[in-house]
Amino acid sequence: MNPPVLYYTDQHEVHLPDGHKFPMRKYRLVRDLLTADGHFRFLPAPLASTEIIERVHDPAYVQAFISGEISPSVMRRIGFPWSLELVNRTLASVGGTLAATRHALERGFGGTLAGGTHHAFRNEGSGFCVFNDIAVAILDLREKHGIERAAVIDLDVHQGDGTAQIFEHDPNVLTLSMHGRHNFPFRKQHSRIDVELEDKTGDAEYLERLEEVLPEVFAFRPGVIFYQSGVDALATDSLGRLSLTPAGIRQRDRTVINAVRTHGAPFVVTLGGGYSTPIELTAEAHAGTFRELHSVYGPPN
Repeated sequence: MNPPVLYYTDQHEVHLPDGHKFPMRKYRLVRDLLTADGHFRFLPAPLASTEIIERVHDPAYVQAFISGEISPSVMRRIGFPWSLELVNRTLASVGGTLAATRHALERGFGGTLAGGTHHAFRNEGSGFCVFNDIAVAILDLREKHGIERAAVIDLDVHQGDGTAQIFEHDPNVLTLSMHGRHNFPFRKQHSRIDVELEDKTGDAEYLERLEEVLPEVFAFRPGVIFYQSGVDALATDSLGRLSLTPAGIRQRDRTVINAVRTHGAPFVVTLGGGYSTPIELTAEAHAGTFRELHSVYGPPN
């Protein structure tokens, strides 16, 4: 039987200005590391349709971004210059999460080497996020597959504010965000569960807080679980402000993946943020997440 699939978006190269702080190169590095392992096969992420995206986002915002008629002030809030390459990569990022979600329904888990764009709100993007891929996937599951209850475990160091706001009044979606109290976004939203961490929080406290809160996720009895697995909690991360070690990040991933496997719901892993210097530290941590996924779920039967 073929190995499980991971979807990638790095075929859509977005050229950013010199000195731009977003590490676009990490996506190809992660795929290269995992390709060398030989545990997964890789497929290019399909482009999501605007119709699917407009189930979550304001159609006027979607069409303005797609057409390039979006205002410069909105693009400044997103943090990228507009380009056709960015449009294609953004559509692929959403499409990769949708494809990984379908894979999870069939195989128990699915992954995308992009996505986790949790700062995107209904009417605007923010913080390097244009459209909210996880929100789009949740509504697609609800409409096409009858899965009503979903949970989002968001362990990016920055609060998943867009996801929190989109689902704030939806009783069938539980959002857990475990993030830095004093980090971006500085105006926090209300997740179902917010765990705020002080600057310099290290492995022991972080893992203890995680173990305490995860049972609340499974008590919700979700029919599908999304994991925003950002690695910007590393001590080496330039935007993180926490102090996790690579071993701590791997234990974090192992804890989540084991717990989800025990719960038994389909499981979708998205990438999220990571801004360590050198970039190879970020790529290795991201690759470690998917290595843990393979370790826990094992090869296909």
